[in-house]
Amino acid sequence: MEKNMELYTTIVGLNNYEGNKVFKIGSIVRLVKEPDNDYDLEAIACESKYVGKTGYIANSTKTVTKGTMSAGRIYDKIDDVSFCEVKFVAENSVIAKVLTYEQIKELQEKNEEDDFFNPHED
Repeated sequence: MEKNMELYTTIVGLNNYEGNKVFKIGSIVRLVKEPDNDYDLEAIACESKYVGKTGYIANSTKTVTKGTMSAGRIYDKIDDVSFCEVKFVAENSVIAKVLTYEQIKELQEKNEEDDFFNPHED
């Protein structure tokens, strides 16, 4: 990701999981690319630490909130596993800021024993 580049994105599909109640401003959400997703080759799942999958990054002009980027626009700008911070919570969507590589590294160092921030490959 380019230095000083801020990426905001929309998390949708909340009602297919736990709704918006699991999102709090400032909380960290793990982003996981799903290249084998049957519906969207650029799918990025969103996971909460204690809940698991909570939605997906919006990838349709109908669901992407104005001023945020779709999954397709950020797909090549993030690693297979990345993180974002919740900034706004609405009824059916969440706006989150994608963390930079430096912010992710710092987060992982602070939580080095936590598998949510440092997932191990099986």
